[in-house]
Amino acid sequence: MSIFRRRAREDEGAEPTENTEFTESTEDTSRDGEPPTAGALAGDPAPTGLSSRPSGPFDVTEVTDELPRVDLGALRLPGVPGMELRLEVEDGTRRVVAATVALEGSTAQLQAFAAPRTQGIWAEVRAEIVESLARSGGISQEVPGPYGTELLAQVPSRLPDGRVVASPARFVGVDGPRWFLRAVLSGPAAVDSEAAAPLEALLRGAVVVRGSEAMAPRDLLPLRLPQSGPAPSQPGQPSAAPGEST
Repeated sequence: MSIFRRRAREDEGAEPTENTEFTESTEDTSRDGEPPTAGALAGDPAPTGLSSRPSGPFDVTEVTDELPRVDLGALRLPGVPGMELRLEVEDGTRRVVAATVALEGSTAQLQAFAAPRTQGIWAEVRAEIVESLARSGGISQEVPGPYGTELLAQVPSRLPDGRVVASPARFVGVDGPRWFLRAVLSGPAAVDSEAAAPLEALLRGAVVVRGSEAMAPRDLLPLRLPQSGPAPSQPGQPSAAPGEST
C-alpha cells in the first residue's frame, strides 16, 4: 500500500504509472544541498512546522545510542527479533521504493522523502491522501497521534474475483530536518493500540539519513538492500528479502 502523490512538472494532468505513485513536483522545487546545521543536533528544539521527536525517529545527526540497526541506505531500522523485512522494488527501474516490516501479525510500510529544511509537508500530503482515498471510494478520519495528526482510513482494494473490499490502515507522518518519513500501519496495528505498540517502537528507533546532496522536496530518498545482502531468517534475527511494489 502506497499513497503519496507528487504533481508533474511538465504535465499537471499526469497520472502515476502502474507501479509507482511518484511523479515530479511543481511546488517548492528549490534544491537544498546544504548539510545539516547545528540546529539539527539532538537536544535542540525542532524548527517551526516540524514534528516533535524527543524519542525518535531520529535524524542521523541525532543518534547517540548503539542500537543495532539494518542499514537500508536512507533508512536504518532496528533489528527486532521475529520481524520480517521486505524491500519493495519498482518495476522497470528496479529501484527500491519502500521498506515493509511485518511483526506480530501487522505490517508497517516505511518511506522517506526529501523536504524543506524548516517547513513540514505532512499537512499537505495528508490532504492529498484524504482526496485520493475519497476518489477511490475509501474513507478517512483525522485523529491525534504522537507526532501530530494521523489518518485512520478504510482503503478499498479489488480482489481477483472482482469484489471490492476495504482494509483498515493508519497513516503516520513525521516531519524531520530536511526529510519526511511516512509509515502506513496495516492489520491489527491499524485499529488496536496494543497491537500497534511493537511497530510504534520500531518507528521510534528508526534513523533517517538525508545526505547532503541537492534534492527537490518530495524526492524519494534512496533505499538499498542491506550491504551484507539478504540473509536467511534466523531465530531472533530479522529477515530481509526483495519484493515487488504494490
